Amino acid sequence: MGDKSGKEAVDKIAYCLEDDDWSICREAARSLGKIGSLAESAASSLKNFTANEEVTIRLAAIRALGKIGNASSDSVQSLQNALKDNNEEVRADAAKSLGLLGPDAYEAIQALMRSLKDANWNVRTQSAKAISNIGKNSVEAIPTLINALGDRDWRVRFRVVDTLTQIGEASIPYLLEVIHHNNKIVRKNAVEALGELKIPNPEVIKQLSVMLNDKNEEVRGKAADSLRSLGEKSVDALLNALTSAKSTKSKVLILSALGGIGAEAKETISYLSKLLADSGTRVRVEIIRTLGNIGIYSDEVRLALISALKDTKSIVRREAALSLGKFGQIASDAVPSLLDALNDKKPDVRWRSSEALGKIKLNTPEVLTSLEALIHDECDYVCESADIAIDYIKDTETDMKFISK
Repeated sequence: MGDKSGKEAVDKIAYCLEDDDWSICREAARSLGKIGSLAESAASSLKNFTANEEVTIRLAAIRALGKIGNASSDSVQSLQNALKDNNEEVRADAAKSLGLLGPDAYEAIQALMRSLKDANWNVRTQSAKAISNIGKNSVEAIPTLINALGDRDWRVRFRVVDTLTQIGEASIPYLLEVIHHNNKIVRKNAVEALGELKIPNPEVIKQLSVMLNDKNEEVRGKAADSLRSLGEKSVDALLNALTSAKSTKSKVLILSALGGIGAEAKETISYLSKLLADSGTRVRVEIIRTLGNIGIYSDEVRLALISALKDTKSIVRREAALSLGKFGQIASDAVPSLLDALNDKKPDVRWRSSEALGKIKLNTPEVLTSLEALIHDECDYVCESADIAIDYIKDTETDMKFISK
């Protein structure tokens, strides 16, 4: 619609806000919200209905102000007032609309901070989200957000962590202050937020390393996840933590984080290869998985994995075959050992070994004959894996012939 006709339409709808029939008033407010920013001229009229005695009119007016996006002082003040409404849906929508107004609604930060203590979880969630949407200027809200990390409702805590992440680096000092809080929920969420920020600050890495020894298992898990998310910069800290770790659970947790970092943790390969010989079953399994994730181009890793195919524990042998399969054709030197593993007494080892051979795709009579013999295995999933491996190998040969033409 043209500017003139559009303004006339908005004016006509805005006029209906004053109708004696409350339902017409409500529908007028809803229509203005649907028009959005083009209905900016009606914002001054809509603000008068955010305190209407009819709740559906209040809701329609509040939602419309958010959709229109006009952050005039009067509109923002009206929405702030609505944060105190006795209806929880009105309060939640007021917070949501303030968030839609973005940075221009900065003056509402204090009111939204107070709403983080609202009795209703949705109001608290929408308030935290609004603070996040208003943007970088929310820095002064950080202390209140930090206090909300221990909120009794997980949905609010999730939103608070997200908000602190959106605010960015300015959140770090405040998060570090509460990382050793006596409330495990606060500790866990502070640790999670530091990981979500993905800023490899030396002090952050140091404190997250300390949290690997927290008395609470969930906190320890979050610390490992956060260090993993910080990538290469946290490798030294994780390696140091691994060398001093006493329990199997701690070692597995740290190894999993190193594996999650991937090739950037390649400096740990020599240590992990040596550790493989002096560890319990559960740790050996995790070392195998970790090496499979970080050492695809490492001869040392392949040799360690090939050796692990002869481990006394079938779960270790299985994981070694699985990791070698991830390397694909790079692991062709593992084929003889994998062929031997096809005769393993444990079906899981035969399964993963045949699968690995299919991924390595070395087309030799010995490989195909061995896999064909496995098609008659007593375990269905081993038979299926062998059959699929043969198809992979033959399909590769067909593709190569096609390319050569």
